[in-house]
Amino acid sequence: MTLESLREEVCQANQNLPRYGLVTLTWGNVSGLDREQGLMVIKPSGVEYDRLTPADLVILDLKGRVVEGRLRPSSDAPTHLELYRQFPTIGGVVHTHSRHATIFAQAARPIPCFGTTHADHFHGEVPVTRPLRKPEIEGDYELATGQVIVERFARLNPEHIPAVLVAHHGPFTWGRTASEAVVNSVALEEVARMALGTLALAPQAAPLSPHLLDRHFLRKHGPGAYYGQADAKEKPHSK
Repeated sequence: MTLESLREEVCQANQNLPRYGLVTLTWGNVSGLDREQGLMVIKPSGVEYDRLTPADLVILDLKGRVVEGRLRPSSDAPTHLELYRQFPTIGGVVHTHSRHATIFAQAARPIPCFGTTHADHFHGEVPVTRPLRKPEIEGDYELATGQVIVERFARLNPEHIPAVLVAHHGPFTWGRTASEAVVNSVALEEVARMALGTLALAPQAAPLSPHLLDRHFLRKHGPGAYYGQADAKEKPHSK
């Protein structure tokens, strides 16, 4: 993929956030990474999605230096960069404040895996980070946000659970591409909504059995995956 095509993909991915009901106002951003060149393309801070063009996007290197762009990058850029540095297989990151996932984040509670819809996308509960400490908040806050996400995944596989809730803040998702990261944000918001409904109806509901969890996750993401079509992996789709 050329840098120009990455710009176009990241622009489209950002514009898809309001289309999928994941953002209010400008509360969200998408980035994409060209690993070969070591360059990240990200939404500029505070720009409305319907006004966004590929030329507006900001390009930074992995040390956070602006390489190209006339606008300021998203204030969340240091968080995105830390995820790219520490999760070597990802190529896209999304941050939103989508309503139901953010409710879990504000409560500092993980999203339990109650059913197969969740298991189709995430191999277990969606974790929540610890709250940031005072020095982290008063220091390089956005970098510290990325660091607590990485800390939380010390014993987790970011490819199997491509999402996290930052305590008292909101969700981040990632994927092989910016487009795939948006798909994971759509899935995250929907399973958060379902989990809240499940807890309202049955507060003592038990998580999905490990056997059914594995069956549903691995049929889509395991070495012998047989779900869907090879050319449709990054698009929201039905069964």
